[in-house]
Amino acid sequence: MALLQIAEPGRSAAPHQHRLAAGIDLGTTNSLIATVRSGRAETLADAVGRHLLPSVVRYTEEGPVVGDEAKAMAALDPLNTLASAKRLIGRGIAEVKGLGSRLPYEFVRTDTAVPRIRTRAGDVSPIEVSAEILRTLAQRAEDSLGGELTGVVITVPAYFDDAQRQATKDAARLAGLKVLRLLNEPTAAAVAYGLDRGADGLHAVFDLGGGTFDISILRLRQGVFEVLATGGDSALGGDDMDHALAEWIMAQAGIGDDAGHQVLRGLLRDARAAKEALTDQPAAPLRIALPGGHHWEGRIDRATFDGLVDPLISRALAACRRALRDAGLKVGEIKDVVMVGGATRVPRVRERVGEFFGQPPLVDLDPERVVAYGAALQADALVGNKPDGELLLLDVIPLSLGLETMGGLVERIVPRNTPIPVARAQEFTTFKDGQTAMALHVVQGERDLVADCRSLARFELRGIPPLVAGAARIRVTFQVDADGLLNVTAVEQTSGVQAQVEVKPAHGLTDGEIETMLRDSLTHSQEDLEARRLREQQVEGQRTIEALIAALAKDGEALLSPAERQTIEAALAALRDRVAGTEGPAIKSAIEALEQACAGYVERRMNTSIQRAMAGHKVEEFAS
Repeated sequence: MALLQIAEPGRSAAPHQHRLAAGIDLGTTNSLIATVRSGRAETLADAVGRHLLPSVVRYTEEGPVVGDEAKAMAALDPLNTLASAKRLIGRGIAEVKGLGSRLPYEFVRTDTAVPRIRTRAGDVSPIEVSAEILRTLAQRAEDSLGGELTGVVITVPAYFDDAQRQATKDAARLAGLKVLRLLNEPTAAAVAYGLDRGADGLHAVFDLGGGTFDISILRLRQGVFEVLATGGDSALGGDDMDHALAEWIMAQAGIGDDAGHQVLRGLLRDARAAKEALTDQPAAPLRIALPGGHHWEGRIDRATFDGLVDPLISRALAACRRALRDAGLKVGEIKDVVMVGGATRVPRVRERVGEFFGQPPLVDLDPERVVAYGAALQADALVGNKPDGELLLLDVIPLSLGLETMGGLVERIVPRNTPIPVARAQEFTTFKDGQTAMALHVVQGERDLVADCRSLARFELRGIPPLVAGAARIRVTFQVDADGLLNVTAVEQTSGVQAQVEVKPAHGLTDGEIETMLRDSLTHSQEDLEARRLREQQVEGQRTIEALIAALAKDGEALLSPAERQTIEAALAALRDRVAGTEGPAIKSAIEALEQACAGYVERRMNTSIQRAMAGHKVEEFAS
């Protein structure tokens, strides 16, 4: 007798079949891939036992070389060996060149905003470089697990914007991978620590990697992770410590800024080695290769190194203060501080983080692997291997999303720190009589004026019925998916005409924008409030002017005497002058004066409309 097997929703039809899934930490300096075996997350090694894959790709005539072999040739072949692609992905060429660190690459001018780098094997983009790293990791997993991956979860910094997230997904597709989800790196770390500890409460995740810094304040309650606030700096990490130390070495050794690519790459390699040595030793020797076969020798002690990196750590702690303020919390309310990222191995980082939060940070799990662990656990749940234990992750959007309204004002639809995925809708209407189209401008930021926010996309809704101003109803819906990507739809309610746009900006936020948008929203709050009030009065004044002009053109001669018309025209001119000015109360007074001047005219118009409606009818008809 055959047995009937019933597969519940989310479970495999073959109950004993374990779907192969993996979590990928696509890092600036190093990358890892992890999977879940026997209920535990573990990172996967290559054929010689190495778990960390340097995020370096060298392009040769024979094809790309990825990882340690590429990294070993970085100083000898700097133009064809590309590192830190994560800092470039989703950015425009102007932003890439303004990152503030020496990039020993040859950039190619193109017709698009996407930067391309010239190599021996042809011009490549940061997306293609990242795809090579992902492809290598996927091959490692399939070799280790003995089968094809069903899907992967890839982690990204919490402050990656739409363009950077989309570029990461594009890299994965180019590598032939199915992306189950993009997961914020701090949230992934919280998954790993939360499962191991089962500790409900408030947690801070301090993630200082090779090229990016993120701070997230999370609440863990009965297995649910909620991100209360995020902050960070997309251009701050261990690489910046290497550059600070390299510049100190250049000053000590008398190496000029005009040093060649090979000298610069060698300096960075030696600076990184010294930084790592200082993790366990009070001092580190230096032997720097100079042009012409010469060498400079010296040493650096930990106190000197601490002084070099302290300004960088202070930048990270400033972001921590902002995140706590956004969450409405005090430092003492934080239960644990989780350390993530290779740069958190630096003793000075751990020391200052401990001083800031008033407690020793947690370093139980390997800070370089904890993000990959969390991604693997989430991937395992998403493919259905653990449907009963699937995690509920509530990431948040980092900056508010909204639309431009009349007067250059921002109407926020989705406030910052709203958990995602999310869908929010709001109704708008037309400004002018007979308006049949509406231009929609999607913006991101915390300021009240469009000029102070970032433009994301523009699109038009056409085919609106030609009604009087304010009669049409346009419903605009913002949908942000689990990966933080935005889709905006506008629908006219009576006719059903609609238009939509998927927000895929050509490049990402600049370093300055990421940090200053939130700060400016606080420092300019009073100024923004006054500017909004002024613009609202100007819009109201302009609407009153246009409505009155339309009315006068229709029946002004029939209903007004020359003297009455002159009085109204004078009040109308006064309002026009006030609307062009910058005094909100004066505009309000002018609107009220015009309404008073028009009181008799408005009454006659209403009476005329009523008489026209009743013509040919008896009063009894309306009474019944």
